[in-house]
Amino acid sequence: MDFRHLRQFVVLAETLNFRKAAEKLHMSQPPLSVSIRKLETELGVELFHRGKNGVRLTKSGEAALQDARRALFHAGEFVQSARAATKGERGVLSIGFVGSATHSILPIVVPLFRQRYPGVQLILRESRSVQIIDALANGTLDIGILRTPVPSRSQLHMQTLQTENLILAVPRNHALASVTHVRMADLRNQDFIFYAHEAHGLRMAALHACEAHGFTPRITQEALQVATLISLVEAGLGIALVPSVSRQSGSNQRVAWKTIIDFPSSASIAIALAWRPNDETVLIRNFQAVAQAAFPQDREPDPATIPGE
Repeated sequence: MDFRHLRQFVVLAETLNFRKAAEKLHMSQPPLSVSIRKLETELGVELFHRGKNGVRLTKSGEAALQDARRALFHAGEFVQSARAATKGERGVLSIGFVGSATHSILPIVVPLFRQRYPGVQLILRESRSVQIIDALANGTLDIGILRTPVPSRSQLHMQTLQTENLILAVPRNHALASVTHVRMADLRNQDFIFYAHEAHGLRMAALHACEAHGFTPRITQEALQVATLISLVEAGLGIALVPSVSRQSGSNQRVAWKTIIDFPSSASIAIALAWRPNDETVLIRNFQAVAQAAFPQDREPDPATIPGE
């Protein structure tokens, strides 16, 4: 028995006429009669009464009809799912993201992707860039939205979505809060709240910005998350270099945000899409395309590297 037999059974059960059923099935009547007989023989039951007044379902036929329709429906769904998956229209996509991506990247890219590919289930997991890199490497994530630069040991491809400089966060009662034009030299003798080593990309960018202007920052506190750094600035424990997107986290009456007019472009940071080049599925390519359309950078994917490592 195959789905062709089920289809023939259902059409005959709905028309109760061999000629009409054969026409709907685009076949002649004798082969249809033979096929239904073979099906009944295989099942060991009669599905139809055949008489002078036409064809009607037996009790066994009536009982089997609903399940036959259900089987054909699920067979059709199976075919559609397989074809949709080939086009990247169905499936599951696991995405790791850093907290900064919730300010502008995710609120734009995710709705656009879901609108275009409603059959794809997105599993979103917030994490740190280093952890996202490890998860991509071991296959527990399909795509990462992370901070760059990242260590050169990671064999990933990157698609830059958004580039920005670090800005200065200072307590409202700090002397720099009232300075109109802040320069890197103004930070030379300040107490810094800095990124811990695990926040590799941001730590390297902030260090490079200071060293490019001839000084090493005086680090008095360390934290992993940008939000934690800002909270420590609020508490008056020092100043911090934070991504400019941090301004969008909401009004904060105890923190002043300052653009640094001579911030070195070589210390700029970015949020990028990351994936394993050898496991690039249609789902991943579709997400890349949506993200690139939303944040065009006019560049090809680059290996993930950090200069000098």
